[in-house]
Amino acid sequence: MSRIGKRPITIPAGTDVSVVSNELVVKGKGGTLKKMVHPAVTIAIANGEALVTPKEKSRLGRALWGTYAAHVRNMIAGVNTPFVKKLQVEGIGFKVELSGKQLKLTVGFSHPVMLTIPEGITAVVEKNIVTVSGADKEAVGQFAASVRAVKKPEPYKGKGIRYEGEVVREKQGKKAAAATTA
Repeated sequence: MSRIGKRPITIPAGTDVSVVSNELVVKGKGGTLKKMVHPAVTIAIANGEALVTPKEKSRLGRALWGTYAAHVRNMIAGVNTPFVKKLQVEGIGFKVELSGKQLKLTVGFSHPVMLTIPEGITAVVEKNIVTVSGADKEAVGQFAASVRAVKKPEPYKGKGIRYEGEVVREKQGKKAAAATTA
């Protein structure tokens, strides 16, 4: 039994949730999100609440039960208040610029890395902090992860792109390790 799936999902005022031919549509002040619903799961909307139930008692139906309940919760939350991920760029000479719908990363390579910002996501650059926001939690997280993957923080000096608040454990290095053994 899914603990997440059992609980009904309350739909706040100003948010419209509907299921039309296996497609979940959530509309709110932050935009419209659509997601195909797997045939093993049903979503019922009544009395300002959405309830996710498995269609059959199969292993797949039980597995997708909590997953789709979480998707519905995230979609409802996203159209009301956008999801935000902040990335920090650290390193001498490392910089980020926003040019139109592209993010230009200069992070120690022989060329600048250009990343196209997906539809429905906004990116704001202030000094060395990139703020990625949008209604779709999955898309925001994926774009933030792809920006971080360009230059992950390295463990010796901590240079690279990291999430705000992420702690990178730094290693000692050669000199400090050699001095203790001598």
